[in-house]
Amino acid sequence: MTSNSIGKIFNYITWGESHGKAIGCVLDGVPSNIKLTEKDIQPYLEKRKPGQSKYTTQRKEKDIVEILSGTFEGKTTGHPISLIIYNQDHRSKDYSNIKNKFRPGHADYTYWIKYGIRDYRGGGRSSARETAMRVAAGAVARKIIEKKIKNKVKITGALIQIGTQKINYKNWDDNFILKNDFWSPDKKIIKTWEKDINNARKNGSSLGAIIEIRVKGLPAGLGEPIYEKIDSDIAKALMTINAVKGVEIGNGFNSVYESGITNVDEMKIKNGKPTFLSNNNGGILGGITTGQDLICRFVVKPTSSILSVKKTINDKMKDTTISTKGRHDPCVGIRAVPVGEAMVATTIADHCLRYL
Repeated sequence: MTSNSIGKIFNYITWGESHGKAIGCVLDGVPSNIKLTEKDIQPYLEKRKPGQSKYTTQRKEKDIVEILSGTFEGKTTGHPISLIIYNQDHRSKDYSNIKNKFRPGHADYTYWIKYGIRDYRGGGRSSARETAMRVAAGAVARKIIEKKIKNKVKITGALIQIGTQKINYKNWDDNFILKNDFWSPDKKIIKTWEKDINNARKNGSSLGAIIEIRVKGLPAGLGEPIYEKIDSDIAKALMTINAVKGVEIGNGFNSVYESGITNVDEMKIKNGKPTFLSNNNGGILGGITTGQDLICRFVVKPTSSILSVKKTINDKMKDTTISTKGRHDPCVGIRAVPVGEAMVATTIADHCLRYL
């Protein structure tokens, strides 16, 4: 298996499987003399770890990270940084009854076709368990951004839609995002989401979600035209997250409902500096940041592991049926919020090292 790494200057490779002994990553390109200890990484892992809410998987993992290399006396050395998290609550027996069947909507069939073997225990390498290391890499990326950009950069992720129910943007409250189980910026949507997820679970089904990432404080000029646009790199990074099926920047797909008159971001001089009258393009023009807020969204499909009996095939190429039992997220998009933040952070850090 190739393509386990991402990034150009700041790059990292992840390793490990859902039910293996441990998961980890190796980060390269991190500048020297950046203060870094496990305490800088752990808070972000706490945001992502499973078992914190009745609306997510009940797998209990402490997700305690350990730095194995690349630091000395609390600072980075400029050498590769190796991080590890030991798995503790993997229950492989939960998957023994489906080890010869392909779960619809999962990577089971494609992995088996490509490699002639697959780890049926929670999906192995294709499991969202791998994303814990992306979050760890994202924590290091934030330290790089902090060093390279003088003004404070704030990366905020929030859940803006579950199923058909969207937030009201007028109710957006950054302070509320970390005070609820859904990463919602809108307090009034919570009861609706709770009801919808509970109904989906009772029906043996699941729901999809849309996550929005906002980045404040970026300077103008990050990114390169044509093939290294910062928005294309962000789109790639977000599309690598499990179950993501779409990415948009700024108005994105809603731009089709606008006209050239309403969608264009007009400019004028204010206090001797250029300013924009709107941000329909999400803070990026021609693949280069404008200095406005960078805004992107990604959609996560409904969890494919569901209790409802579905048609499938087995590794003998015979028709069969399957019902996936175990500890699964009724809406996997909920835990994708800190992962989305991390992927945006690692992309920005890489561009900071390229151009600042």
